[in-house]
Amino acid sequence: MERRVLGRTKHKSSIIALGGASLRPETRKESKEFIKYAFDHGINHVDIAPTYGSGEAENILGDWVKEYRSNIFLACKTNKRTKDEASEELYRSLKRMQTDHFDLYQLHGLDDPKELELVLSEEGAMKSILEAKENGLLKYVGITSHNPENIMRALKKFDFDTVLLPINYVLKAHPEPKTDYEPVLSIAKKRNLGVIAMKSVAKGPWTCEERGYRCWYQPFDTQKEVDEALHFTLSQYVTTAASCSDIRIAKMVIDAAERFTPMNEEEQNILLKKAADYKPLFPRN
Repeated sequence: MERRVLGRTKHKSSIIALGGASLRPETRKESKEFIKYAFDHGINHVDIAPTYGSGEAENILGDWVKEYRSNIFLACKTNKRTKDEASEELYRSLKRMQTDHFDLYQLHGLDDPKELELVLSEEGAMKSILEAKENGLLKYVGITSHNPENIMRALKKFDFDTVLLPINYVLKAHPEPKTDYEPVLSIAKKRNLGVIAMKSVAKGPWTCEERGYRCWYQPFDTQKEVDEALHFTLSQYVTTAASCSDIRIAKMVIDAAERFTPMNEEEQNILLKKAADYKPLFPRN
């Protein structure tokens, strides 16, 4: 699988990252098999959070991290906003993951401008993150958000090493300031930030009660559609894209990544026209 340099971290990440949202306690055996499948197919970037799998995803991944630690770039997150809460969560994640440090630690789901102010305040989560960095518990600091505007605000206040945000062709086909990822990609390129894409294969919100996949959005679910969606995302200024939270789709994503070739402008425009009738996942209100 192709690898790209994750900005200033200089780590060469596989173009697909193992997304921890796919690891669930109710499908523990399948989750463990998927971890091995991902590593066997060349994935060396892992993105996990203590909220995934009702808190059990870290435990499921822990034994694998212990075995593969020297071969993987381990990224974790916190959605805690105060210093003490974030510090407690970081240490708990380290214990669950059976490691003494994270390569990347990210402020998770920072969509709200008020929460951004809180995390960067004297009693905010960033204080504990920077202390942990000084103590060798993490190397790099990132931000994740579904709101590109808030990422832009954050980048004016703190020099993050990475950004993680939704990048897909359906969003591109329905431009508006709240979902426009282009300004983030532009500043990331100027500052040499690592860019991690999420929701690359999101078609849009579910339109019915019955959901056929283990993800909160409706994914593209044929190999051709997944190929198109992922190849579009990877043709932007992106280092890696997180795999889907449904293992069936995630395997299709890995397959698509192994056959990736960049899309030219004409091919991308064809997709954008195709998405004109789709309802984008964001904004959600």
